Amino acid sequence: MKLIEKSVTKFLDELASKSPAPGGGSVAALAGSLGSALTSMVCHLTIGKKKYAGVEKEMKKILDQSEALREKFAALVDEDTEAFNKLMEAYGLPKESDNQNALRTAAIQEATKEAALVPLSVMNHIIDALALTRVVAEKGNTNSISDAGVSAFMLRAAAEGAALNVQINLQTIIDSEFVGWRSDEVATLLRTAQSATEEILAVVRKKINNA
Repeated sequence: MKLIEKSVTKFLDELASKSPAPGGGSVAALAGSLGSALTSMVCHLTIGKKKYAGVEKEMKKILDQSEALREKFAALVDEDTEAFNKLMEAYGLPKESDNQNALRTAAIQEATKEAALVPLSVMNHIIDALALTRVVAEKGNTNSISDAGVSAFMLRAAAEGAALNVQINLQTIIDSEFVGWRSDEVATLLRTAQSATEEILAVVRKKINNA
């Protein structure tokens, strides 16, 4: 059974166990899914309300996009654990001869790159998710403005957590060009996520204070 299909209790039990996977990478992806779900909720609570008739078409579009992202993040929960398991399989390859050792090293490097790219994918999708959250914070049902704020917090946590998982994998990758490009990408995505979150929270706090 996929992780995302487990009950919350069973997922948490597995997360808390001595098994190294699922771990922080899957949790970061789950945080992205939770953030997107909250954005979808604000859309649902806006659509159909007379007060927000002027933005209903836009909210429906945002809802479709948010739901697509929620599903993507949910898939990444399992993809992260699968990537980790592949890396462990590579470390388990035989290394008794020079040829075996060379094959094992190549397999480890390839699996480590994949393990870095999954959380990097989480980060890239977070930027899209935050853009949607900003729209619902600005135009959505004000009774749910705090939910838009929590969405932003969850998405930022997802970005920060995913970044750590990219960075720890980059440490053991020999390909300096790959490491350089991905390190720069992580830094840029983090800055963008942090800035977007602060902008959303400024909108949220202003609306709460003016309520």
